[in-house]
Amino acid sequence: MPENIDFNCALLGQGLARECDAKLLTDALSVLQEQGLYAFFLYLKVCGKEPGQKMSDECVHFLERIPKDAPLFSNGRNGAVFQKLQKIAESIDDILFARDLLMQALVYARYHAKAKGGDKL
Repeated sequence: MPENIDFNCALLGQGLARECDAKLLTDALSVLQEQGLYAFFLYLKVCGKEPGQKMSDECVHFLERIPKDAPLFSNGRNGAVFQKLQKIAESIDDILFARDLLMQALVYARYHAKAKGGDKL
């Protein structure tokens, strides 16, 4: 049975909506869309708060297991997120695919946040 990657993005989005407020979700999505994958993770690190770190950790974990047959990030704790980004930078297709997956997950997260009656988007 083929892997449903969009459903996995929806699950990640649902989890992110539980951990983060709508402002952080919106700001992170904006950085990802306008500046790219590296800037997204750097922004979450600069936030320096627990929700930003949780979002970063969840996104890294997601990219370590998606897609199942060839995860975009190397698995395990063998390096910081920026080392994983350096490795993925060897393939423009992988960078763009990872960015698209995270953008989809953040869009779903924003919808989940709005559905639960959180902050206005």
